Amino acid sequence: MHVPALDPIIVGEVIAYFRKQKGISQEVLSGLSDIGRTHLSAIERGERKPTLETMYCISAALDIKMSDIIKEIENRLENKNR
Repeated sequence: MHVPALDPIIVGEVIAYFRKQKGISQEVLSGLSDIGRTHLSAIERGERKPTLETMYCISAALDIKMSDIIKEIENRLENKNR
């Protein structure tokens, strides 16, 4: 039985994608979302997976719905698995 796994690299790429679309630095996003810059950097590099709380803080700081981030992650995961 295949157990699906959330690819932390894709999660990080999607967060970085939305951050860059807003034209803000990791420093600014980490301040707005009240998480450490090194933590955000590790998330964007796929070294750490964000908690649901962290994902919510990031999405609020980016002024986008958390569901939009999740949808983009799901789209990229589906494309990867094709």
